[in-house]
Parts: sequence; structure tokens; C-alpha cells
Amino acid sequence: MGKYSIHKLPSDILKSTAQNVAKLRKERKWTQQDLVEKSGVSYGSIKRFERFGKISFESLLKIAEALDRLDEFETLFLPKDDKRLEKLFNSN
Repeated sequence: MGKYSIHKLPSDILKSTAQNVAKLRKERKWTQQDLVEKSGVSYGSIKRFERFGKISFESLLKIAEALDRLDEFETLFLPKDDKRLEKLFNSN
């Protein structure tokens, strides 16, 4: 978090996302090399991401796809008044 703020900084989100990816990878008993092979992202990029939270957006999406979490990005920047999900569950 920012030094004098209760709000998280982008760097905080990157680090926590990297930690979550590492946890998901380990839950599946995958090595970093396994994730390399399943995602197509280089070993150096995965290692740097898990260690420092630095990665390109495209590589992050490839990792998310390998971990079956890509669909979560589709709703990330939807307008707050977008009712598509509500319609999906309420259609008769």
C-alpha cells in the first residue's frame, strides 16, 4: 500500500497477483517449467513475474489461460451498469 494511503498501489496489485499465480501453480503441483510449457511464456518472464510482479499484459493473459482463469479478465473493465451477467442468469 502507499506509504500514507489505505489504497493499494498498482505495484501492490502486481505483487499479490504474482503470489496468487504462484499459489495456483503450486496447488496444481506444477513447476515453473510446467507453466512455461502450458502457457508459452518464457521461463525468465515467469520467474521475474513470481519474484517481482513484472510481466507484460499479454503474458499475464497466457498464464491466466493456462490456469483456466482467463474468463475472469473479460469482466474486469465492464461498465458498472452492464447487465449482461444479470441477464445471463435471469433469462427464461
